[in-house]
Amino acid sequence: MPMFVDTSPPGECIFCKLIAGDIPSAQVYEDALTLAFMDLGQVNPGHVLVASKRHAVTLLELTPAEAGAVMQTAQRMAHAIQAAFNPDGITVLQANGAAAEQTVRHFHIHVVPRYTGDGVALSWPRKEPGPAALQDYAARLRSML
Repeated sequence: MPMFVDTSPPGECIFCKLIAGDIPSAQVYEDALTLAFMDLGQVNPGHVLVASKRHAVTLLELTPAEAGAVMQTAQRMAHAIQAAFNPDGITVLQANGAAAEQTVRHFHIHVVPRYTGDGVALSWPRKEPGPAALQDYAARLRSML
């Protein structure tokens, strides 16, 4: 991921500028709702970002149509990455908010080719709260749907 944090307002957002064509990028794919382009900080060759064209900071701000379109474009990029780079696997990653380490304040998904021993680590402390707590968490979520 980039080493900077973009705190600019929507009109000054680096991805909005890229989508508008005001700054150059290595574009891979575009449709009415999404743009896919190469990440400047390649984790591995073929690392693509898929962004919503409309400025939205997090997943919570996307419309259902935008969320679906972004995932469809991410899947299309995964197929292209598999064909072009033949990786051992593909990581699809999306972060929302500073606590989740979102570095650019414009919704985007990373589609990253992965290779055995590539040095990339995605880890977190696993917690096992038990069946009763899991049922409680599920009930709390269901009540919000």
